[in-house]
Amino acid sequence: MTTPSPTLLTAPNLSVPHAFSTRHGGESVGVYAGLNLDDRQDDKAVVARNRAALAGALGYGAEQVARLEQVHGTDVLQVTGAGVWTGDALVTATRGVLLAIGTADCYPLLLADPVAGVVGAAHAGWKGTVGHIGQKTVEAMLDLGATRDHIHAAIGPGICGEQYQVGAEVAAQFREAGLGEWVLEQGGRTHLDLAGANRAVLQGAGVQNIWLSGRCSTEEDFYSFRRDAGQTGRMWAVIGLPEVGWRGSGV
Repeated sequence: MTTPSPTLLTAPNLSVPHAFSTRHGGESVGVYAGLNLDDRQDDKAVVARNRAALAGALGYGAEQVARLEQVHGTDVLQVTGAGVWTGDALVTATRGVLLAIGTADCYPLLLADPVAGVVGAAHAGWKGTVGHIGQKTVEAMLDLGATRDHIHAAIGPGICGEQYQVGAEVAAQFREAGLGEWVLEQGGRTHLDLAGANRAVLQGAGVQNIWLSGRCSTEEDFYSFRRDAGQTGRMWAVIGLPEVGWRGSGV
């Protein structure tokens, strides 16, 4: 059986191999139908084929993926090869490594300095956002030789403010973190604009070239933990430096 080709989103401002997956393509069935990339509850063999299809679409093998056991924190790890770590962001300056972040409402952040040859990927839920994980990822890239002026960032699909209601305690943490502008009061209820907040965090870190997908994960094209009451798959946001063709100024 041939795994159906994945339907992927890309950012016009990133010149290195990257993608934000949708749920279209893949072999998963039932509540995970499509390109589910999380094997904790789905059939592991099927998810492995889904992951291989995604990696292959960008010219990588599944054995080249570096990914995370995500914990909704702000730890950023520098990696030089494939593997699985615990944290919420990865950076690398090593060619042939495909960084992967899993989401199903949280926001994926992909970053690249195509001049220095450094890339990063971060998982930004509300805890990561309020903890400025975007800024921490930028700082980790600087440690590998990136410069703020050359870093481009893309914010992929995640839950939009209209669909993301939160309690007063979460809203208070955003205000205390200097992100109160992104706390929205709508019809007596409190919502969060996580996309706007993450853009503000990246801008505060000195990144000006930022693209937002403008897509909400509660749309039918995506997996959504909130929409599906926790019984759903996961998308991946992936980025890497190619093994061949890299000249330090883009692909």
